[in-house]
Amino acid sequence: MKKRFLLSAAVMMTLLFAQSAFAGLTKISDNVWSYVGVKDGSPRNSFAANAGIVIGRDGVLVIDTLISAKEGQRFIADIRKVTDKPIKYVVDTHYHLDHAFGNAEFAKLGATIISQVNDRKNLAEQGEGTIKNAKNYGLTADDMAGTTIALPTLTFTDRMTIDLGGETVELIYVAPSHTSGSILVHLPRHKLLFSGDVIFTDFHPYQAEGNLDGWIKTLDFILAMDVTAIVPGHGPLSTKKDAREMKAYLLAFDTMAREMAAQGKDAETISAALKKALPVRAQGEWMIPYNVKAKYLHGK
Repeated sequence: MKKRFLLSAAVMMTLLFAQSAFAGLTKISDNVWSYVGVKDGSPRNSFAANAGIVIGRDGVLVIDTLISAKEGQRFIADIRKVTDKPIKYVVDTHYHLDHAFGNAEFAKLGATIISQVNDRKNLAEQGEGTIKNAKNYGLTADDMAGTTIALPTLTFTDRMTIDLGGETVELIYVAPSHTSGSILVHLPRHKLLFSGDVIFTDFHPYQAEGNLDGWIKTLDFILAMDVTAIVPGHGPLSTKKDAREMKAYLLAFDTMAREMAAQGKDAETISAALKKALPVRAQGEWMIPYNVKAKYLHGK
């Protein structure tokens, strides 16, 4: 019987405390690689989004594709430094530009693009408009040159299992959370989870279209899973501790923002209070006022 591979405590500690602005993919386990702990959170660097690959006997499964054609091409070049096996599948953890707008570069290679059914609909409805308004996200025409929307050609509702040949990948949809179709990618052999933007570690999360109840339900699901390592949507390699901190952050943010909005406080006042009350996170502080305006003050 083949020996079951699990991330050791030593490997976990090394990855957790030695993150840097990686120029390429980081080896997470024997056949899993990912961008993690990216320090450059600029728009053209995909807002420091994580993306990864799983290598099976029959080919490669890609998890998210970054923000543009250029970023997708960079990702493919990094993949080719690791393996020359065919890229068979792309899994979009959700439809947001920093995670799915590199899809077309992988579709050109013949990859089947997969997502939860809700986020295929979201990408179909919003993708082209997002590209047209890329400047609103801090992206230039040069940043987005050649970028086109490639919709998932395979969707699911609750669960899907993919056999890569000696490697099983489980796709799990729990509830509407960060988006209405955000999913989890579980590698049971490794006790490893790609959470997408259900978890942001050391980043202030984007909450504007989030469903709080479903988000908490999804985090509780993660906390009950048999996983020892988590690749978040943004930030360094994480653990269940970061999932618990994400849950606490969302609940604290919602309670304070909702109460102050009901009192008629403006965005600046609410945001200032939240910055003082919330635990410090290294990146994305600009998300606090954005979330307040979009989610609690309805754009005011």
